[in-house]
Amino acid sequence: MQNIMLFLFFLSFSTLTNAQAQQQQLQYSSTTEVVTPIHKADFNNENACPERKPGGNPHMVNGYQVFTGSTDGNRQVDPQLAVGGGYVLEATNSGLIIFDKKGNFVQGVSQKCFNNGIDPKLFFDVQNKVFVFDLWWYYNKPKTKPVNIAVSATSNPTGAWNIYPVSRTDEVDGGGIGYSRKWIAYSYPGGVDNTFIMRMSDAIAGKPATIYHFKGSLGHPVCTQDAMDDLYFVDIDSSSIVIRKVTQDSKGQPYCITVSERPHRLTYIDYPPPAPQKGTTIKVASGDRNPKNIVFQNGFIWFSQAVNCENRSAVQWHQVNPATAKIIQSGLIRSDTSSYIQTTIAVNKKNDVLIGFQEVNENMYISPRFAWRLAKDKPGTIKGIVHAGEGRGATEGESWGDYSGSVIDGDNLLDLWTIQSIANLKGRGETAIVKVPFKN
Repeated sequence: MQNIMLFLFFLSFSTLTNAQAQQQQLQYSSTTEVVTPIHKADFNNENACPERKPGGNPHMVNGYQVFTGSTDGNRQVDPQLAVGGGYVLEATNSGLIIFDKKGNFVQGVSQKCFNNGIDPKLFFDVQNKVFVFDLWWYYNKPKTKPVNIAVSATSNPTGAWNIYPVSRTDEVDGGGIGYSRKWIAYSYPGGVDNTFIMRMSDAIAGKPATIYHFKGSLGHPVCTQDAMDDLYFVDIDSSSIVIRKVTQDSKGQPYCITVSERPHRLTYIDYPPPAPQKGTTIKVASGDRNPKNIVFQNGFIWFSQAVNCENRSAVQWHQVNPATAKIIQSGLIRSDTSSYIQTTIAVNKKNDVLIGFQEVNENMYISPRFAWRLAKDKPGTIKGIVHAGEGRGATEGESWGDYSGSVIDGDNLLDLWTIQSIANLKGRGETAIVKVPFKN
């Protein structure tokens, strides 16, 4: 009897300790603010915004539909895109353009039409069927409202939008964006509070929205293509992967909890070196090991990263189990003669994958590339590298592009798209938009 009592005591103590430990892991927001949106009746403010009309020219390259996005960029063009509602929305540091899916121009405006900013990040919410993007307005010297989160009212980006100017006084660079069915999240460097979230339903409806700010970085927010409310974040460093998520308590208050953490044991994880290019000794930035977009699809987290592989930049991609942070499969796209830089990933409803990036070396200029695979293919493999155009000039500074974009088609959840920078004759950034179709 005494042994039974001791066992029950220790079992009760262990249960209590575990419950207390879990409670200690809950991280609620440090501060909140309510932001009233700027409402736009339509994309170009009822024709009040000057039209921006570069790009178009749909054509076929190596068997794939390619059309030109922005052509008015500099060496930090920062291209992104989102696809849904029958449209392709493209954004760079010069502004935003709407195309149809065949590459025909629809409308275009500068960032001034959306309360200013640079470093755009875009997505099409496949559950709520709306477009969302952010613009970081670092030129705003008082920095009272430097992050503008813009949300379309419907799946038609030419229609109404709501813009939420969120206060971030200590932000030092543009951040990353992600979403779930319930939440929009933005994370960024600088200051004490490095992440904020807001409710998707408020933003779509154009209501005043509560912004929940969290201390520290929760990681890079994930674009959640599964029909779920919780919003995940991923942090990868030199030794481990950490998965966190934001959920809410019984009172509807959001909080963050660590879901899993595990050593990744990756051979290649160091930041990639700058990449050499043709015709100059100036090297270009390759990106970094921190993923620029992360996807949650069919219960798994997917991302790609640029890493140092034998003193050149290579592209590494992963499928991760969020419950355990275990890497299910990885692939490495590398070359002995070229650097592969500025990578992003897209995954469809069948777990087919597209990895977008750019290629550059001592004998060529920065050029758009992508690779793809089917879910049934051998783990860690790709079909090969596809050329989507060829660069024509050397850029004059190390900073180049900063990112690329690869996304799912939000209408059929099958086709995958990518946007990549391509160097023009003056070494300035133009963009190539590619559609990669997949069968049902």
